[in-house]
Amino acid sequence: MDINNVTHISTGGTLASSQNRVLRNTYMLLAISMVPTIAGAALGVSLGFKGFGPWWMNLMVLIGSVMGFTYAIERTKNSGAGVAVLLAFTFFMGFWLSVLLGRVLAMKDGATLISYAFGGTALIFAGMATIASTIKTQLTGMSKFLWIGFGVILVAAIGGIVLQMPALMIACSVLFIGLFSAWLVYDLNQIITGGETNYVSATLSLYINIFNIFSNLLSLLGITNSD
Repeated sequence: MDINNVTHISTGGTLASSQNRVLRNTYMLLAISMVPTIAGAALGVSLGFKGFGPWWMNLMVLIGSVMGFTYAIERTKNSGAGVAVLLAFTFFMGFWLSVLLGRVLAMKDGATLISYAFGGTALIFAGMATIASTIKTQLTGMSKFLWIGFGVILVAAIGGIVLQMPALMIACSVLFIGLFSAWLVYDLNQIITGGETNYVSATLSLYINIFNIFSNLLSLLGITNSD
């Protein structure tokens, strides 16, 4: 056997093993991150957390907090502190989610709507993971279009809130679900193809996608509910 072929096979096997390890650790940490998320949400609902006043202030607090946590996680991702900061972030996001959960739970079929949103999010994740596993090349150029799409939809969503246009808000929720579903494919592809080698960063990316899919699904169900 040609020694170059042996080296190629050995290198390929090592790379595949490393990618599988990152993916496995990411899924494990993602599952663990649901625990502080649920704890934060339960605490927020029990305290009756309503946010910090007007919508624009809540948006500023949320964006600032996400940016701050993301910076801290990226700075500490190669140590155990990175995991701790990530779990603190998921607790915060769960607490923040309690504002939406509290509004939905106030509806007569609120618990059912939450279970629908949870089930829909799980199905979307499974579907996007299946799609990502079939793509063998890196989708590096996809990131730019995703960020552009995010900016456009965010501006439209803010317009829907300011102008009190439920139809636009519904459309934006649908678009956000589609956008973050595509982002799931991108982030999973990065892990599978070796573009992302740190499982803490990978978990952060997947968590943000899943959080946004769930919250927009729940918002969509809440807005279109007859109650």
